[in-house]
Amino acid sequence: MKLILAIVQNEDAGGLLEALSQKGYRSTRMNTAGGFLKESNATVVLGVEESQVEDVLAVIRANCHTRTQYLNPLPPVMEPGEFYMPYPVEVQVGGATLFVLDVENYRQL
Repeated sequence: MKLILAIVQNEDAGGLLEALSQKGYRSTRMNTAGGFLKESNATVVLGVEESQVEDVLAVIRANCHTRTQYLNPLPPVMEPGEFYMPYPVEVQVGGATLFVLDVENYRQL
């Protein structure tokens, strides 16, 4: 048995859950927030048999896409009277961060 944790952008989470459900996988969505970009995302959790892991990863790949986004960086610590003009920075966001963990004991009550 494996536990898959997939951290995805909110924009991709709905489609991912629908695709997993259509393939017969039960999953749980938790709304979370990222530390680097300070934006909301979703953590999708599901338990599957080891033989199903590659199929689940293929569904995640098909539904979670990277995209380009422009963000204004946080201003640096400055001396009083200094002027800081932030310029947007292009960053890649999206896709999925995955953790596939071994499950020692599984019970459904």
